[in-house]
Amino acid sequence: MSRKKKGAGHQRKNEITKGIFTVLEKEPSNSFNYKQIAAKIGVTDAHDRNLLIKRLVQLKEKKRITEPERGKYKAIASKVKTLHEGTVDMTSRGNAYIVVEGIEDDVFVPFNKINKAFHRDVVEVYIYPRRKGKKLEGEVVNILERNKTTFVGVVDMQPTFAFIRPSDTRMYTDIFVPKEKMGKAKNGEKVIVELTDWPDNVDSPYGKITEILGMPGDHDTEIHSILAEYGLPYEFPHEVEQYAQTLDTAIKPEEIAKRRDMRDVLTFTIDPKDAKDFDDALSFEKMENGNYEIGIHIADVSHYLIPNTILDDEAYDRATSVYLVDRVVPMLPEVLSNNACSLRPNEEKYTFSAIFELDDKANIKKQWFGRTVINSNERFAYEEAQYIIENTNGSIPSDISIRGNAYTVSSDVVDATLIMDRLAKIMRGKRMQQGAISFDKVEVRFNLNEESEPVGVYFKESKDANKLIEEFMLLANRKVAEFIGKQKPEKTFVYRIHDEPNEEKLIALNGIVSRFGHKLNFKDKKSISDSLNKLLEDVKGQKEQNLVDTLAIRSMSKAIYTTDNIGHYGLAFDYYSHFTSPIRRYPDVMAHRLLQHYIDGGKSPNAEPYEQKCKHSSDMESLAANAERDSIKYMQIKFMEDHKDQEFVGVISGVTEWGIYVEIIENKCEGMVRIRDIKDDYYTFDESQYAIVGERIKKTYQLGDEVVVMVKETDLVKRHLDFALLGKHT
Repeated sequence: MSRKKKGAGHQRKNEITKGIFTVLEKEPSNSFNYKQIAAKIGVTDAHDRNLLIKRLVQLKEKKRITEPERGKYKAIASKVKTLHEGTVDMTSRGNAYIVVEGIEDDVFVPFNKINKAFHRDVVEVYIYPRRKGKKLEGEVVNILERNKTTFVGVVDMQPTFAFIRPSDTRMYTDIFVPKEKMGKAKNGEKVIVELTDWPDNVDSPYGKITEILGMPGDHDTEIHSILAEYGLPYEFPHEVEQYAQTLDTAIKPEEIAKRRDMRDVLTFTIDPKDAKDFDDALSFEKMENGNYEIGIHIADVSHYLIPNTILDDEAYDRATSVYLVDRVVPMLPEVLSNNACSLRPNEEKYTFSAIFELDDKANIKKQWFGRTVINSNERFAYEEAQYIIENTNGSIPSDISIRGNAYTVSSDVVDATLIMDRLAKIMRGKRMQQGAISFDKVEVRFNLNEESEPVGVYFKESKDANKLIEEFMLLANRKVAEFIGKQKPEKTFVYRIHDEPNEEKLIALNGIVSRFGHKLNFKDKKSISDSLNKLLEDVKGQKEQNLVDTLAIRSMSKAIYTTDNIGHYGLAFDYYSHFTSPIRRYPDVMAHRLLQHYIDGGKSPNAEPYEQKCKHSSDMESLAANAERDSIKYMQIKFMEDHKDQEFVGVISGVTEWGIYVEIIENKCEGMVRIRDIKDDYYTFDESQYAIVGERIKKTYQLGDEVVVMVKETDLVKRHLDFALLGKHT
């Protein structure tokens, strides 16, 4: 008993010591008496106050702090620790890790040292001296920049005020809203609340309700909640829509005269069957010397999107279109995205083009970049182009059905499609030989009824027609980046870079895939990419495919936009940019503007403003991807609500100390089986085996095992799916 008390007392002594240094080192030019220090570190009882006074005296005698005047203490200048700037990564349990650039290990901050910081805030953190064998620990001392000040939550109404319970599990506090700032919100509604203040010595921040989203569980409410949680808009401001409507979108003879006229060249688009905007088209022409002139024509968004207008500001703020399961939240208003800039068939359109002369072996003989005007002859869905590739040797008779009825495709279009498919396969082969990695991850899609209810699940597959488009878009992106990147002196440009993977993550991946009989080769860079490609090919059609694909992608670095080119590891390109989707990506708009600027003989602008825009674009891309994932998760849970009495075979896709994650093989829906719900034994987490193990009968459930599950609980509001475990699949 005495030993326990001694241990607790020692811990309290350490906490007070840390508190003293935190206070003094935060303001090294000031001195403080014990009462001021006690107030700042929350010491209130007599025992702790006496301990604080005693430690102050001891630290002064050890010359670790100074006493410049009687009873006032100050940090020693030479011993003041530097505060580090970092980004908060909150856990759902209330603790945090601070990611500090230049420090390999993240800094652990327990809940009582968060000091009002939220997830993704930029903060100053004081790092305690590392104890041998322990992880880095610290304390947040300043919030430099709030990541966001608006949150989605549910109203908990009281007579004269309300608490808003945030939906985000990483938001650890309710938000207090006084009656006069509640608007017309009702109890139980989902709302957007804006933080206004967080007074000292108050448990909850103060806020005001800015928007009512609706009742939890309602479809539109939940989709709008997903967007709002990431600060993404779901409609355009009225003044932006009005401005867009005033744009002159007519095709003018005087503008055509400034462009390369490609209207008489065979041109067509290949897009998803449900696409509403067509931002790229291909043209094809056989040359007299036997080569092929192939044009990649991209909607000339920058012709309409003028810098320093409210339309351009809005597009930059959004930076990307967001593709949720049941809707697209576009970067540009419909008058541009679906009309003026959409390369619809039999309509003249302004484009920005990359045109290449290729020989029969896909070698580039000439290239040209510039503004053009086109008139697309045909619009294909991927399925239709795929039909041509798989079923023709030169022509399609009129009685062959592609679109559900008799349909004739000209022999010129068939010929162009087949030749471009062959050239695309040669280009893809060259990329793979150079070390490109082939990520063809299965993508989940839903069949929706008129009420946006999911009535079926299917998987998007990348076939030859998809890869045809992909290769020519990659060609344009790469060659535009090369054209500018290789010029001397160096010119400012927007690159899409992808760093080499972290070796520790690859080693961890190897440890997991080895359980399925696969192996990575770490001999050199080429060996790594070759063995990754072999792994991704070997798991196709296997139970572990989606798990391995996901883990392989997570082991990669994240691709970002920047003006500082280091190449693209995954594509094996030394130069790469995004040029081909300006309707839905702002970096492509910047690339178009810079390319035209240099074609016109302009000098290189200052890189710093472009670097800031690149960072913003990367950040918004990440938010959009998270929102898209959340919408898929929401729709998966909605789909599973109607299958509660059905047994499913799934693969264990994750193992934690509180349960196992199971991904259903037939529809890729993932849910959790909680350890406490497995009743045949007492299970504990074995990190080394990626498994939970029963203490009594030693049964194991391991990563990659096939199991049988049923739906136990669905929660659309929290986006949680819980399974009941029925046993292993035999």
